[in-house]
Amino acid sequence: MQKILAIETSGKVCSVAVFENSSCFGYLEEKEDFKHAAILTILIEKLLNRLDIRPNQLDAIALSGGPGSYTGLRIGTSTAKGLCYALDKPLLAIDTLQIIANGFVETHKKNGLICPMVDARRMEVFTSLFDENLKAVTAPKPLILDENSYKPELENSIIHFVGNGSEKAADVILHSNARFYSDDFLSAKNMGDLALRKLQNQDFADTVYFEPFYLKEFFMTGKK
Repeated sequence: MQKILAIETSGKVCSVAVFENSSCFGYLEEKEDFKHAAILTILIEKLLNRLDIRPNQLDAIALSGGPGSYTGLRIGTSTAKGLCYALDKPLLAIDTLQIIANGFVETHKKNGLICPMVDARRMEVFTSLFDENLKAVTAPKPLILDENSYKPELENSIIHFVGNGSEKAADVILHSNARFYSDDFLSAKNMGDLALRKLQNQDFADTVYFEPFYLKEFFMTGKK
């Protein structure tokens, strides 16, 4: 059984999970907004102690690699890199938008495209499209939402809009093929099978040179 520690700090909630292969063995989160710097290492230590797992028993560290909060991603990355250096374990960097899409697929068995959206303030989101097998249809991009957003794709397919940016999308995208979900899928507990696939394929991030995928560096955490 491969043991993987997953870290998600790209949004407001800080969460960690341990997987045995792709099954979630344990999970902890801090829901108070942007407490990542104060709580992340405490959550990791608490979870490993609760599961009676020594750090050197982990096989890899998985990280939500963006896009998302600049500060949150920096905190998660520095912590994950530090663990990888100290334990001599590989770093698995996972697309944050794919994590959201994966959480949707695991809980909703529906046909159509999946459009995860991360709120980037005002009417802008970070977004991309995935098919039902989590294959990327479009590359991640910043998008200013209006009534024409994804209009060509909506003419040909149902699109499931998910993530904390989907609420804004629901206000302007009125196409009959648009579906909107308020569930929060951005969580370490939705990283298991994505992380295991990367570990099995030895798709490792460079622990020295890896940088999170910010998309836009001026997107900072904090109050609006």
